[in-house]
Amino acid sequence: MRILLVSDHYPPFIGGAHRQTQLLGHKLMQRGHTVAVATVWQPGLPRVQDDDGVAVHRLGQLRALLPWFAQGSKQRHQPPFPDPVTVWQLRRLLNEFQPDIVHSYGWFSYSCAAALLGKNIPLLVSARDYAYSCATRTLVHNETDICSGPALRKCLACSAHHYGTAKGYTAVAGVYSGHGLLRRKISGVHSISSYVKQIVGRDFLGAAVAEKQPKRGIVQAIIPSFREDDRELDKRIDPKLYTYLDALPKQPFILFVGALRLVKGLEQLLAAYERLESPPPLVLIGTIEKDTPRVFPKGVVVLQNFPHPAVMATWDRALFGVIPSLWPEPLGSVVYEGMSRGKAVIGTTPGGHTDMIVNGETGLLVPQGDVEALTQAMRELLDNPALRERLGRAACERAMLFTADVVIPRFELLYQQLVNGSAGGLSSNPNMSNLEIERIV
Repeated sequence: MRILLVSDHYPPFIGGAHRQTQLLGHKLMQRGHTVAVATVWQPGLPRVQDDDGVAVHRLGQLRALLPWFAQGSKQRHQPPFPDPVTVWQLRRLLNEFQPDIVHSYGWFSYSCAAALLGKNIPLLVSARDYAYSCATRTLVHNETDICSGPALRKCLACSAHHYGTAKGYTAVAGVYSGHGLLRRKISGVHSISSYVKQIVGRDFLGAAVAEKQPKRGIVQAIIPSFREDDRELDKRIDPKLYTYLDALPKQPFILFVGALRLVKGLEQLLAAYERLESPPPLVLIGTIEKDTPRVFPKGVVVLQNFPHPAVMATWDRALFGVIPSLWPEPLGSVVYEGMSRGKAVIGTTPGGHTDMIVNGETGLLVPQGDVEALTQAMRELLDNPALRERLGRAACERAMLFTADVVIPRFELLYQQLVNGSAGGLSSNPNMSNLEIERIV
């Protein structure tokens, strides 16, 4: 099968979704498929690059008309509407590569939908966040509240606060106006978790589209992200790995991994940590953001720019992990990565954490923003080593569901269904069930 993967960003830029596109491409290629990637061109990077057998095409944008869209950003982003230059270059790539299916993630999907007009190539869009209905992509309103759903006035105010007025209003206009074209062209929607699928149905597909679904044959699938194979990860360990590990505390510690942002629950984590009596160190590994606290409590160690193998090695030394997100995490790959190392993880509800953590069996779940519940969960794991070990063993077993061996065949099945559907297969079988991972949801 010839598969074109499309993503807003791609390595060398750091990000869970970026790395997932790369991993997916490599795994599909290893299984005999021909894979190419289309992404946004970034200054200093080649227009076409061979990434271990996967051709990466970086496409241009008509940025001269909206120069302020790139201000204050280290990387160029795809706008939430079809970019004419991107559409033109993408159509040329489609003609050259002749894919059987296009699998797109993010706001690049709007350009994909336009480029595919007049072509009978199925388009699968991945919902790895809330970008198809939320202009800030976070589903967070007023910085801490989970949004109850889109409304024009509310979205304009929220997006303007997040981006600034000009960018914010443009983002909302793009997301709202692009719904019709995108929904008309998609053959399937892949959601990264059961919670994301719920929000996609509520805010993007909507009741009106859902009513038409049997006629249109839109397939919805829940397929999670997956982690790198430990053996492959070991092959790429940099000899300098131990220089990163030397920065860790000598004694066991509590671990947080993620952007050091308030929306990640950092404020609540620090408050809960200060309530603990004589706690072990709390290690925070992540990127410094504009809302990162400038002062941290005693016992907190902040580490930046850890490569992924160093993060995984850090998990081996941790007592347990805490990922106390305020926003409803679409999934949170850091959770199953920690679980794969035999560590109990404290996560939050609502959101994708519930697809990985079975409360009291493979980890602990607390309500988002609840400092007292978070404190109690941390205290419980500190005071009860037997519980910590039991949860860790169960977590390691459950993490096997988030491996390439489980996930890639499900993508292949989804692709085949959509390719068959482009020739009439879906319309003749309109009641195709969701491709859900039953053991997870």
